[in-house]
Amino acid sequence: MANVNKVILIGNVTRDPEVKFTSKGSAVTDVSLAINRNYTLDNGEKREEVTYVDVELWGRLAEIAGEYAKKGRPVYIEGRLRLDSWEDKASGQKRSRLKVVGESLQLLGGRPGSGGGAGHGGDPDMSEQPAPRRSAPAPSRPAAPAPSQDEDDDIPF
Repeated sequence: MANVNKVILIGNVTRDPEVKFTSKGSAVTDVSLAINRNYTLDNGEKREEVTYVDVELWGRLAEIAGEYAKKGRPVYIEGRLRLDSWEDKASGQKRSRLKVVGESLQLLGGRPGSGGGAGHGGDPDMSEQPAPRRSAPAPSRPAAPAPSQDEDDDIPF
């Protein structure tokens, strides 16, 4: 039997992520997302439901999230579910929590300070300017021959 463990999320970051490093130097951060669901009841009443999801990011993804995924910023995350289990030191009870381990991260909504994208929620103090776009040189085409002045009279417009 085949197994699939895949999660796709789009939501807003609830707090600025804090990057930590393991003893071996790997970056790790937890990002909390608020994911909104809007729906309408049978009687026409509109409702909104918010689900909060904790996502753990490792390596370069953790560093990127720590630098750019500021509170309020929309992000797209793909990952997998993981069940963490432990014994509560205070009560001695077994505890568990389902968490998402992010395997890819995409920042949504445009760059802060560039004026692009609504609701990016970026920190207004960030003064990062978008990188200038570089375009490849246009392919060379043979130039069309210039029309002679005699041909101008034949143009119907």
